Amino acid sequence: MELIMIYDSKYYALVNRGDKYLLRKVIQYLDPQPTDKILEIGCGRGFFTKKIQSLTKLTIGIDINPKAIAKGVTDNLKVMDATHLNFPSEFFDKIYSCHTIEHIPDLNRFFQEIERVLKSGGRLLLVYPWELIRGMGAIGSSLIIFKHPFYCRKIHLHKLNPEKVQALAANCQFRHIESHFSFFTTPQYFTILEKIKSGSSVVD
Repeated sequence: MELIMIYDSKYYALVNRGDKYLLRKVIQYLDPQPTDKILEIGCGRGFFTKKIQSLTKLTIGIDINPKAIAKGVTDNLKVMDATHLNFPSEFFDKIYSCHTIEHIPDLNRFFQEIERVLKSGGRLLLVYPWELIRGMGAIGSSLIIFKHPFYCRKIHLHKLNPEKVQALAANCQFRHIESHFSFFTTPQYFTILEKIKSGSSVVD
């Protein structure tokens, strides 16, 4: 099933507003500065994007769900596939994505595109669910999209942990900065990566 078909849902677009704890962690790890160009991947209606824009106006949000963007709560939101980013190379200082990578079929392509559009030395923050069984965290979304709980594995395509994310990132020019697990609000991982500067090595 095409990813765009799964997420082309008005109700799914309207139901998710994010949470304050997660927003605080995004701000803590990214440390947005007024001159930073920042990209949010999987922005939904742009609630987090709007908050980050209050710190740096040069913030853009993208989402694959056109109905989410149509109901956006701020400017600079675009319908876009995370594996085909329509931005120039070396464009963003920082990129973040909350609970999106587990939905993306081609994670190698995802990291390649982020590597391309992120500036040398730029930071990438990824937030993704801890799951004992793949899809267990998507039962609610499965009910919303498919009206059935047992399609959750069509939504969460990957069961991820920091080691798997680091292995994927290692195929591109990324250095692992840190990862940690949080049980607050929902069981989830936070991983911070940095695009390796020209002339540097992964072990610097």
